[in-house]
Amino acid sequence: MICGALFEQNSTWKLFELGVTDSKLLSPKRRAELYRELKNLCSKIYVVKISPKEIDERLEVNTNLNELEAIKFAKIIDEAKPDIAIIDCPSPNPRGFKQLLNRFLEHKCKLIVENYADRNYKVVGAASIIAKVIRDREIRRIERITGKEVGNGYPHDPKAIEFVKNATQSEKQFIRRSWQTYIRIKKEKEQRKLRDFERNT
Repeated sequence: MICGALFEQNSTWKLFELGVTDSKLLSPKRRAELYRELKNLCSKIYVVKISPKEIDERLEVNTNLNELEAIKFAKIIDEAKPDIAIIDCPSPNPRGFKQLLNRFLEHKCKLIVENYADRNYKVVGAASIIAKVIRDREIRRIERITGKEVGNGYPHDPKAIEFVKNATQSEKQFIRRSWQTYIRIKKEKEQRKLRDFERNT
């Protein structure tokens, strides 16, 4: 999930007043409260969803995730056409990612590409809050479809791990096959089957 939020310069002061910061530093309740405020405050919200299938297919042809994210960032910037775009860099090399992003951009504007931009720039923090709320809603949608708990969908969450372990074939559409948690669980299952086979022969 990648989100862009377009703000007019004269409205950004309100973000300081609201206490906007990196979404990871806020409770789900506070994010939901801020989301309602931010929807009214920003000029436009741009959301790009990346399916597990798309990520897996790109990794199969050796396209790394940085390139995929650069393509999606460029799509949002080209649509929004801002004067300045501030990017929370997904790579430890902001300079390299900026060069990569420029390869896919049609709309040329001032680019600020930094690590931890969601903590250092209120507008990026606002976009991260919007993205997190939409992501959480998507997880709840998956739970309604499957009738199973997914938790927060992160690798440290026991509910997410349990969902991956017991996913049916149709439920695997919601899981990235290249995700290390999925790969680890798959290997553990294969090793267990092999041990069971060896015991029974």
